Amino acid sequence: MVFHLDKCIGCHTCSIACKNIWTDRKGAEYMWWNNVETKPGTGYPNKWENQEIYKGGWEKNKKSVSLKGTGKSKGLGNIFHNPYLPKIDDYYEPFTYRYANLTNSPEGDDQPTARPVSQITGKNMDIKMGPNWDDDLSGSHDFAQQDINLESLSQAEKEAMFQLEQMAFFYLPRICNHCLNPACVAACPSGAIYKRGEDGIVLINQEKCRAWRMCVTACPYKKAYFNWNTGKSEKCILCYPRLEAGHAPACMHSCVGRIRYLGVILYDADKIEEVAGSSEANLIDRQKEMLLDPFDEEVIKQARKNGIADSTIEAAQKSPVYKWVKEWNMALPLHAEYRTLPMLFYVPPLLPVMASLSNQDNQQQEKIHEKGKQWNVEWIYDTSTDDLWSSIRQVRFPVKYLASLFGAGDERKITQIIEKLMAVRIYRRWKTVGDITETKADKTLEKAGLTRELADNIYRLTTLAPFEERFVIPPAHREEAVEMMKDTGVHKGSVGFKI
Repeated sequence: MVFHLDKCIGCHTCSIACKNIWTDRKGAEYMWWNNVETKPGTGYPNKWENQEIYKGGWEKNKKSVSLKGTGKSKGLGNIFHNPYLPKIDDYYEPFTYRYANLTNSPEGDDQPTARPVSQITGKNMDIKMGPNWDDDLSGSHDFAQQDINLESLSQAEKEAMFQLEQMAFFYLPRICNHCLNPACVAACPSGAIYKRGEDGIVLINQEKCRAWRMCVTACPYKKAYFNWNTGKSEKCILCYPRLEAGHAPACMHSCVGRIRYLGVILYDADKIEEVAGSSEANLIDRQKEMLLDPFDEEVIKQARKNGIADSTIEAAQKSPVYKWVKEWNMALPLHAEYRTLPMLFYVPPLLPVMASLSNQDNQQQEKIHEKGKQWNVEWIYDTSTDDLWSSIRQVRFPVKYLASLFGAGDERKITQIIEKLMAVRIYRRWKTVGDITETKADKTLEKAGLTRELADNIYRLTTLAPFEERFVIPPAHREEAVEMMKDTGVHKGSVGFKI
């Protein structure tokens, strides 16, 4: 999957679609398999990125990797008391309101109110937190400033980010990453969690689950949840009943900003352990090297040998995810340093890198600000390439912060993508508005390593692509799934491709 963050408007339609279908029931009130966070922010559950608290994901050892907070010895020691589990207050105590009070209250001098009520205890409660409590930086002091990714910034950069005129934020939608090296699968003592061979979706067998909740600890993204009513763990299933029928998952189908892309990726399953144990500096590059070219004749031959249908190979060749991640190199995994090899990639947001102000405009801005009037500043596009790249390096939203999220700390990985996004924008501005010269547009593309054809393709998939180009879903092959259930001695997860 790929989520294009420059297009997310933070409407939460995806979250509501998922909630109405999958978690609108007893014991799952607090669960949001899909949630949209505001960054900077501590997210949901609170401070989920701080693995010093939760001990999620993998850590590198001499030979390979080992689970950070669970595993045979660690799990046994915490089997009766696990200190690394998020509490209900880290998520939030789910609530509703006594709406009947608004219509059934007797006539009186005061206005009736709908008191908040806990959906767990049924008692009146004071709301202290919600699943998106820091939405639009509304809780900056309590939430946004506690974002662990800000630790990479200097004190001056932190202070500047929260000054009103400097404040910037973006939305980060999150679902289960359906990782290639899922920590939740490795941590489950019951063997209830597995990665489907036919499409790579990670699922929890509800009959086998014994409520050890090691999966909740092990998942560094905290996308495994415990249902207090059924006593089972649950998670995003990528709407596999919809996928099997050729439909996009509910969160993707309902996305207003059309930020989501889904397609087949072929990968070399034999390299998973080796790649997961790579040095942090090479982790993202090594993960991308695992992803195979669906047009390569040898890859096609081996895929067919492993039982992958031609329809799936064809879907891989049309996959928008392959374009974003491998061909254009414009999408990155979230917190690759957790070493789960997530298969949800993000196109980082362009954010305020749009134009530069002339000196005169800066003076005008200061005068207007002094008078306390509304800003009315004309933005001027300065398309000299040197100035453009300088502006990107000095963006008011620090590249260091984005690198902490998506680049495993490597700022160059972020700036390369931002340069491409900006180059496409300037090229399209020449093509549609005409206030930029053709020479400058071509220079900008060249500087970013793009051609006109590439820029047009990126623009189309970003803005104009219809449904069938954004979601390339191969037909389900029930006969393959049935075959894998037989005792053939073949590992069920070895088919080697995923959606």
